[in-house]
Amino acid sequence: MSVLIQYIIPKQLITILAGKFANLEAGRFTTIIITWFVEHYKVNMLEALDPNISSYKTFNEFFTRPLKSDARPLTKADFICPIDGSISQFGHIEADQIFQAKGHYYSTSALLGGNEIAAQKYQDGTFACLYLSPKDYHRIHMPCAGRLLKMTYVPGALFSVNPTTARGVPGLFARNERVVCEFHSEEHGDFVLVLVGATIVGSMSTVWHGIINPPRSSNIRSWGYEQQNIQLQQGEEMGRFLLGSTVVMLFQNNRLKFNRIWNPAKFVQLGEMMATKI
Repeated sequence: MSVLIQYIIPKQLITILAGKFANLEAGRFTTIIITWFVEHYKVNMLEALDPNISSYKTFNEFFTRPLKSDARPLTKADFICPIDGSISQFGHIEADQIFQAKGHYYSTSALLGGNEIAAQKYQDGTFACLYLSPKDYHRIHMPCAGRLLKMTYVPGALFSVNPTTARGVPGLFARNERVVCEFHSEEHGDFVLVLVGATIVGSMSTVWHGIINPPRSSNIRSWGYEQQNIQLQQGEEMGRFLLGSTVVMLFQNNRLKFNRIWNPAKFVQLGEMMATKI
């Protein structure tokens, strides 16, 4: 029933209104809302650089709060988990098919906005789908060092991306609004971070571009960066969600293997090792 309702409700209108509210400076009312949110979702404010709830002027300022410098020490590994959250799925890409949930797959080409050339790079590669819950830290960091090649905004639906919806909506991550960020690593080859939007995700932003949406477009938009030499180091911030969502990562074949069986419900710290190089 919760999935069926999402086909009916005006998801984009709800998202636009949520985005406006999240950027509203409403004084004491904003503090009351943030206080309720922290208590309801059990947000650990002791990790925040500024733990004082009343100091945040808007809900988005609170939601994208930075953490203390020692809150997420980086582990020494070839790859680290780029977000706080839980791993909903991970594994090998079967030809061009990515596993979403029981009975549901989507293609690398569909995820990348129909870019067949880019999708070919990840034939029989490896993927990981990472879900951020409301309590999580919502900045996104680099799993390894990389040079930015291209960014593509792909318009789409705004279904929720929680586990229940992932089991009920076919091709969810390839039909929702998303931002595809393509990188090259001298050591690990090409890889992709896909920032997937969802209901009430007001916008997504990257450190090199700023806010990407709004404005929302009905057309695919791309930005090329190969000539700009934008280099990001492992663990460096690359973007953030203004209200939460999901990140899908793609790596080329024979670039990495997962070093343990993960419990999808496990809370993954940014600095915890996710995978090791073959």
